[in-house]
Amino acid sequence: MRSMIALLVGAAVIVPAAQARTDAVQVDPADWPRYARDLGGTRYSPLTDIDARNVENLEQAWSYRLRPEGGAGLLAGTVPIVIDGIMYLPVGNAVVALEAHTGRALWSHPVEGSLVRRGVTWWAGDGELGPRLFYNTGNTITALDPATGDVDTAFGQGGSITFEGTPYAYPPTIYKNVMLIGASTAEMSRGPSGNSRAFDARTGAKLWEFNTVPQPGEAGHDTWLDDGWQGRSGNNMWIWYTTADPATDTFYMTIGGPAPNYYGGDRPGNNLFGNSVVAVDAQTGKYKWHFQTIHHDLWDWDLPAPPVLFDATMAGKKVPALAVTGKPGLMYILNRETGEPLHGVEERAVASADVPGEWYSPTQPFPVKPEQLNRGMWTPEDVVTAQDTTIEHAAACRALLDSYGGTFFNQGSFTPFFMHNAGDPPKASINMPHNGGSNWGGSAADPARGLVYVNVSESGSIGWIEERKPDGDYGRGTAGSTQRYDRGSLQGPGAYSSFSASFKTADGQTVSLPCIRPPWGKLVAVDANTGEIAWSTRLGITEELPEGHRDTGSNNTFGGPIVTAGGLVFIGATGDRYFRAFDATNGNILWEQQLDYAPMTVPITYRGKDGRQYVAVVAAGSGFAGPPPRGPDGRPLNNESVIAFALPE
Repeated sequence: MRSMIALLVGAAVIVPAAQARTDAVQVDPADWPRYARDLGGTRYSPLTDIDARNVENLEQAWSYRLRPEGGAGLLAGTVPIVIDGIMYLPVGNAVVALEAHTGRALWSHPVEGSLVRRGVTWWAGDGELGPRLFYNTGNTITALDPATGDVDTAFGQGGSITFEGTPYAYPPTIYKNVMLIGASTAEMSRGPSGNSRAFDARTGAKLWEFNTVPQPGEAGHDTWLDDGWQGRSGNNMWIWYTTADPATDTFYMTIGGPAPNYYGGDRPGNNLFGNSVVAVDAQTGKYKWHFQTIHHDLWDWDLPAPPVLFDATMAGKKVPALAVTGKPGLMYILNRETGEPLHGVEERAVASADVPGEWYSPTQPFPVKPEQLNRGMWTPEDVVTAQDTTIEHAAACRALLDSYGGTFFNQGSFTPFFMHNAGDPPKASINMPHNGGSNWGGSAADPARGLVYVNVSESGSIGWIEERKPDGDYGRGTAGSTQRYDRGSLQGPGAYSSFSASFKTADGQTVSLPCIRPPWGKLVAVDANTGEIAWSTRLGITEELPEGHRDTGSNNTFGGPIVTAGGLVFIGATGDRYFRAFDATNGNILWEQQLDYAPMTVPITYRGKDGRQYVAVVAAGSGFAGPPPRGPDGRPLNNESVIAFALPE
């Protein structure tokens, strides 16, 4: 198994289930104090008031309008936190505190000159210092008094620290007194590092920095050939939260791919710690182990959301486990203390292409179990038909294929893109998924049953590698790149062409839909004890299609599920603007409500000070199904909101 697991530290330790759950959670059942609720990232709530028998009676209890003006999307991905009946969340240019059972505003802290994205971070204090609420504006972390919203001037310099190096646009993750941040790099091959950094939540002092591109003498340095490591950018933890195991003082960082995205001729080798789960000592940042999910990434399949931690039952014993799922839709279930796969991983041969100077990994790691959660293989039989959607859509997809010459290359997951020279006929690969699989939303887990719940999108991309054109848009912040080759397609210089086609619906509306046969989105439950898929169901609809053709599933890149002891999985995520509850045991949909804006984020559940259980979600995405409703004057309603639901009193 090539360079997948190196320098494994320690032997597997069997942890009793009750102890493991206590160590991983340590959360008041009434609260939701972190982005993913607990340090293990389970998003599991022990509340049972709302269950499979009564969830159909859920109704809106209150809503809080996030901002009066502006376009949709800025606040998509925001997740509130709730501690002792108080909800805290960012609203772009402010941080607010709300009464969690009424939505009544308690205080608002203005943030001038910058924005706060995704969430805020709670720190309970250390016995001497009281609780703090942290937010990050890119390179400045500020501490607030959660009781008043005033700046806590005892932190850092007058209440803030400004950190050097690569900015990070999201809230820190805190374990004990260690405050961990990632790095928001652009996509230039040479540039700012993607190193993760840690600071003291008490004082703001820097504690450690982890080299995500291993330097000389460090584990993994030998996976960068021909000095490709020097000045390398990317390889960053770009997601806005991570997970930790208090039983072993371990942070688990998910590291994205190296830059640039689609050409790696100047970075031969497997490129650690790109596309890897990296376990480090939380107090020192010392490397413990890693697991690489993609060698030498050429697809922009950054490893996004962090792993979810739980215990698996194998041969009658409890094993400390984690599950991590990325954009290819492959789930790796590992021993979280050693990084060893629980159900096997195989290095399988994959195809290579002909881009000058490129280095292709001859194999990639595939889990033996579970099976791939979405399609990796494409054949002509996968092209959408009129019976699937409409005559117009099917015709548009056939026209798209014909424009590329009608012949395509695909050899399953990790299909490479070939060189295309100007003036030559198209020579395109179809790669699946495109921006699908499991993305930003990540997973939830029921720690009592060892079930992992994850939403995946199905899609594809068409294209090749070409010489960079001066006017091409080849990715975020890459206008000045001197690399010779990059990703291209018929859609224009540097365009990343998804395998979808635009057409007019019966009412004259122009929409673009995937050209693969549905489903286009799914919610999947995996039994981590056996590695088998427990159930899979379509997630989302396409309202633009005629009746009888709408149950397609939907792109769900930007949100994720939660699970409750009441036997429910709540999820938004889809662009159809629906918020849904599924039966956690079989995937049956039990409740849904369409909102003005798409709830493209992770919901939460908590108990209010009135004793009732609430389920809340931020609805702030524009959605893939068109713009939100407009008022009588034709202007957008601009009512992006956090909305709380509860059972009738």
